[in-house]
Amino acid sequence: MGRHSLAKERRWPRLTVVVGAVAAAAVFVVGADSHPQLGDAAGCCGDVAAAAPPSPPPPAVQPMAAMQPKPRVPDVLPRGVAQEKGLQVDTILAARAVSAAFPEILDIGGMRSDPLKWHPHGLAIDVMIPNARSAAGKALGDSVLAYVLANAERFGVVHAIWRQTIYRPDGSKRVMRNRGSDTANHYDHVHVATKGGGYPSEAQTFLR
Repeated sequence: MGRHSLAKERRWPRLTVVVGAVAAAAVFVVGADSHPQLGDAAGCCGDVAAAAPPSPPPPAVQPMAAMQPKPRVPDVLPRGVAQEKGLQVDTILAARAVSAAFPEILDIGGMRSDPLKWHPHGLAIDVMIPNARSAAGKALGDSVLAYVLANAERFGVVHAIWRQTIYRPDGSKRVMRNRGSDTANHYDHVHVATKGGGYPSEAQTFLR
């Protein structure tokens, strides 16, 4: 037997020992990973494995009757400061609405004798403006005029007069001749004339 053949035979036992040692080490490592100690697991994963909060209870089911929208109760316009006797429906509505919108108005004239048809037939009101010549009075009169014209269709407005100027719902206006006094020239009140709409029934209701 030559030296080369002897050398090959001597290498095999060492290789067998090395492979056996590696296999044993692998078994040891796998065994350690497969069976972790309780203390190590708690230290590593305790925060991650925290219990989830309990789910909230499902909302209670409302009965169908409770889910139905409630009908809206009509908002009735109360009687204002105007004397309503002899006034027609549109005129009363305008008077009550102005009273509700401008509580600082303390006097609204209604039916009275006049050469023109408006007041005698209950077709017009005079919204009296406190301190009408003052800046605050003028501003209040301007606001009443704007409110009436903005609601002209609802109130059946034919025209309005304020500070010697007549205004119509179509946006036109004209200055009137001087009649000689603040009342005659409409400097102390806003005159509102309506189509009328007929006289109210005894149980007539006016809505906002």
